[in-house]
Amino acid sequence: MLSRHQDPIIAIATAPGRGAVGIVRISGPHLKTWAEAFCGKPLQARQAHYLPFNDDKGEPIDQGLAIFFPGPLSYTGEDVLELQAHGGPVVLQLLLARCIELAESLDLHTGNALLQGLRLAQPGEFTQRAFLNDKIDLAQAEAIADLIDASTSAAARSASRSLAGVFSQEIHTLRDSLVHLRMLVEATLDFPEEEIDFLQKADAQGQLERLQIQLDNVLMRTQQGALLREGIKVVIAGQPNAGKSSLLNALAGAELAIVTPIAGTTRDVVQQTIQIEGVPIHIIDTAGLREGEGIDEVEQIGIQRAWAQIAGADAVLFLHDLTRSHDAGYLQDDLQIQENLAAQLPASVALLNIWNKFDLSPSAQKPSGSDHTSNDIFLSAKTGLGIDQLRSMLLQTAGWLPANEGLYLARERHVQALKRVQSHIEMADAHLRAQAQSLDLLAEELRLSQTALNEITGEFNADDLLGVIFSSFCIGK
Repeated sequence: MLSRHQDPIIAIATAPGRGAVGIVRISGPHLKTWAEAFCGKPLQARQAHYLPFNDDKGEPIDQGLAIFFPGPLSYTGEDVLELQAHGGPVVLQLLLARCIELAESLDLHTGNALLQGLRLAQPGEFTQRAFLNDKIDLAQAEAIADLIDASTSAAARSASRSLAGVFSQEIHTLRDSLVHLRMLVEATLDFPEEEIDFLQKADAQGQLERLQIQLDNVLMRTQQGALLREGIKVVIAGQPNAGKSSLLNALAGAELAIVTPIAGTTRDVVQQTIQIEGVPIHIIDTAGLREGEGIDEVEQIGIQRAWAQIAGADAVLFLHDLTRSHDAGYLQDDLQIQENLAAQLPASVALLNIWNKFDLSPSAQKPSGSDHTSNDIFLSAKTGLGIDQLRSMLLQTAGWLPANEGLYLARERHVQALKRVQSHIEMADAHLRAQAQSLDLLAEELRLSQTALNEITGEFNADDLLGVIFSSFCIGK
């Protein structure tokens, strides 16, 4: 848990390594006196001042810009000073050390430290202070990290919308409807002799039904936003030489995996993230699945790792070799893998049967009597035939809806919170239909619904959750 919220904090706010510009950021209450002592001149708010950054002997560490943002009109809501210097690691460390050293110096007039308690910031602490000082809500704070981590342009645009408060506004609208309904129900508890007529006249049932429709729409969009952020994990599985590595290369559009006719060439997991319509797809190539003699220890480890990846997949591409579709031994081994997959995969994990090497066997069909679903695709990983169809199938499997303009980015915890709201609202609906006998239970379900909604924007006191969220941020944010 992040603590000591009143301490002034400091950090290098730019990425490690060399760069044209590096930034040291300081935030805390009553920062101006120390800032002017460090800069050696008065600082005008939100104006860039070009000046030397001197060490304790008055020798310049560097020349750069100092910008002072008085609170509450700053990123954190506190006084903030940003020092922009050249982006060398040594220069920034010297600047950081000088700031801390000067903070411990005594003020000649008061005898106190110029900036008492200045310390290095913890990960995410600047953004946490912005949240605690009501500059942003929790969903917007998470959007900052998501914008930094965005792996696709669609994810970046959607994270920007979340940061602007689009997602938060959806949650606030839901909450306002819920609060109004709670008000009606709580009022009826004070007048039990009139409660049913009161709720009927206020159209409580209609309000609850409209709330459910609103919630379903927000949940759908939130699930799409979470998919855009998280993507799906797709594992390519099958026997050796079925073309798994070739399929990975075809989907990625690059020669990532070694392809040879030698069985067992792929010994370890090879992963690549691609994007389809902006959705991240984490494609994982695995060692060929087989049993029997001729498997050395290294390949056996690769096979074990393949099954471990399959166990954590969102979708599995079971690759079949059409050129061996009349080989009884090959078909028997395929059937055994099919049975193992069926036994190990949860029902929620999609299993797609991919019939590869169609360019070599254009007249081949899947073996008669084989137990396969309708999710069958014939393709050639070598020529690219059928790859676009597979990409579309992956999006369909993930639950992606086309034409999602104006989508906001969301997280899995947001989806789970909304599903809890949905569950509580369904229970509330049942209690409302039971009328007077269940009004206390109805009021409790509505209260629990609001609590779950509040978790999304952070309008509660869950310090442990805050610590987990902000500790995943980079230093200086």
